[in-house]
Amino acid sequence: MKQKKRSIRWNTMGILVGGFLAVILAGAVLLWLPVSNQKPITFLDALFTATTSVCVTGLVTVTPATQFTLFGKVVLLILIQIGGLGVIACATAFFIILKRKITIKERVLIQETYNMDSIGGMVGLVKRILTGTLLVEAAGALLYAVQFIPEYGPVKGAGYALFHSISAFCNAGIDILGDSSLAKYALNPLVNITTMLLIVLGGLGFTVWYDVIENGKRIHRHEVPKRWWFTRLKLHSKLAIVTTAVLLGIGTLLTLVLEYQNPETIGQMSFGGKLMTSLFQSVTTRTAGFFTIPQASMHEETRFVCMILMFIGGSPGGTAGGVKTTTVTMLVLTCITLVRGGHDTECFGRRISRSNFRMGITIIMLAFTIFLTGTTLVAIFEPDSTPFLNIMYETASAIGTVGLTADVTAGLSVASRFVIMIMMFAGRLGPMTLALLFAGKPNPRDRIRELPSERIMVG
Repeated sequence: MKQKKRSIRWNTMGILVGGFLAVILAGAVLLWLPVSNQKPITFLDALFTATTSVCVTGLVTVTPATQFTLFGKVVLLILIQIGGLGVIACATAFFIILKRKITIKERVLIQETYNMDSIGGMVGLVKRILTGTLLVEAAGALLYAVQFIPEYGPVKGAGYALFHSISAFCNAGIDILGDSSLAKYALNPLVNITTMLLIVLGGLGFTVWYDVIENGKRIHRHEVPKRWWFTRLKLHSKLAIVTTAVLLGIGTLLTLVLEYQNPETIGQMSFGGKLMTSLFQSVTTRTAGFFTIPQASMHEETRFVCMILMFIGGSPGGTAGGVKTTTVTMLVLTCITLVRGGHDTECFGRRISRSNFRMGITIIMLAFTIFLTGTTLVAIFEPDSTPFLNIMYETASAIGTVGLTADVTAGLSVASRFVIMIMMFAGRLGPMTLALLFAGKPNPRDRIRELPSERIMVG
């Protein structure tokens, strides 16, 4: 039985990797066609754009607004939506539309993809994810339309509203406004707040959504008191919500303090403008990629803080990348426990299993190894004139599938572009696929006696 489960996990990983690669290659071919472009494009640029779209990153070597035709932008939007929801969810949605029965094997595949405890309700879960996604993206498009339709006209404005709503919710950060992202709306509350809400909702994760909704229903039915709205949530939801709030607060405060006097970013804004821009910068490091201030103009210490936030990313089960908020919080809590002389990692009156800890430390170490390797390779391939911190910012953005750039991506060499593409691909599939890989890899020692233990010196 255990061997069969491992086989399923390996099959899941293969389908995920193969599915994403197939979508990327198909997207690259479509984006390479003359009908998709207003001016000639190399296949490498088309491949890079397809990769950054499916991996919902946002790093680009061309300017989508001026490069692609309407057809090309529609292809771009579809790739972003598939990348945000995931290949498995999109395939399941296709089967549902065709009214095709979802087999037990496919339900197990969905279970393994979303790391659920049982196969019960898997199709219902996907339906809720799809419904929730469509509703939130539609609401975001309506809010954007209030700004874009008067500015660009009914048809173009509605198209811009829909595109940027999907891009923001999927944490892609790809825009079709120009080459300066949302900089022209840096002091526009409607665009800022709409974008931030979409990013945070996408980054929290679908399981958190429905846990909060179910808890709200219990309160509405007077099954539990209102004061228990938070305490009755699952541990995962509590960690995701609290960690996201803490990181957003820390990122906002540090950006505000460090950039307060910088005339090239927020130095010349009013205090309200500085606060809103700092909050947006903190939110966009949830792996969104939109920006309202030039990233290369920020102080080095601010960019370093953003790199840490980008590496952490959003929460599991959503559209964000990174090593995930719950993973980092679990490891921090484990460190605190050990320093205090404890043995079990505890949080909100619950004990986190040791298998969770082992998986978390593995994910972080692998992601950090990919980050260091990618950074080293890009530094080798790029000329010495390229600031090393800018290279680190680019690679952190790639592994975290963020899309924020210090104006380096467009000028990268061919070799560096391939490195960035591999990092984006690893970042999009990383935590989930690496978990499936290491949880499912057969271990011959499982079939032999337990080896004797021995202590080693650490620290």
